[in-house]
Amino acid sequence: MKLLIVEDEPKTGDYLRQGLQEAGYTVLLARNGPDGLHLALTEAPDLIVLDVMLPGLDGWQVLGALRQTGREVPVLFLTARGAVEDRVKGLELGADDYLVKPFAFAELLARVRTLLRRGRGGAGPGAAEPTTLAAADLSLDLLRRRATRAGQRIDLTAKEFALLELLLRRRGEVLPRSLIAAQVWDMNFDSDTNVVEVAVRRLRAKVDDAFEPKLIQTVRGMGYVLDEAPRQP
Repeated sequence: MKLLIVEDEPKTGDYLRQGLQEAGYTVLLARNGPDGLHLALTEAPDLIVLDVMLPGLDGWQVLGALRQTGREVPVLFLTARGAVEDRVKGLELGADDYLVKPFAFAELLARVRTLLRRGRGGAGPGAAEPTTLAAADLSLDLLRRRATRAGQRIDLTAKEFALLELLLRRRGEVLPRSLIAAQVWDMNFDSDTNVVEVAVRRLRAKVDDAFEPKLIQTVRGMGYVLDEAPRQP
């Protein structure tokens, strides 16, 4: 799935691009309105994340021009303009959703996935994003928010579910603690904080302790990986 971000604030744009790429999407990034409109018309993105206050053309103008061409691509406004009249204007112009900054990346990602599922409608085979992630006898149902292992239901907190989803999506890849902290907790990693270690330990207790093979592995000095084959120390 291809996403287009139109965001002029460099740190926000780079953060969004990295996070959405790590979630498995192909991401295009435009830093101003004219470039955003050009990419929207020529690259056929599956969804657009659009700021309002942009140089060249503002987000209202970009969306208006896009809808005038008949393009029905889902558009999510992501902006600091949170007044009711701004939300109403965006939706009346044809936006599909409206999220106000500052935002939690987990919420943005959830909204993106919802819009993509809604926007695909009757798309043919191969177009759909997977709704279940699995490794060995572990299964994660993304729609029903349910985890099972060897057929047994595993009760997870929201953060544990998000952590397990990240590990499964990046299966076989060693994920640094900083990336996990940014993706699951929307926080910059602080070496004095053990929130990641605590969460991994609790998740292991639920999905690994009573089962074989052990799936969540620690790679010393690097991070964590979910893999069926044991890593060499």
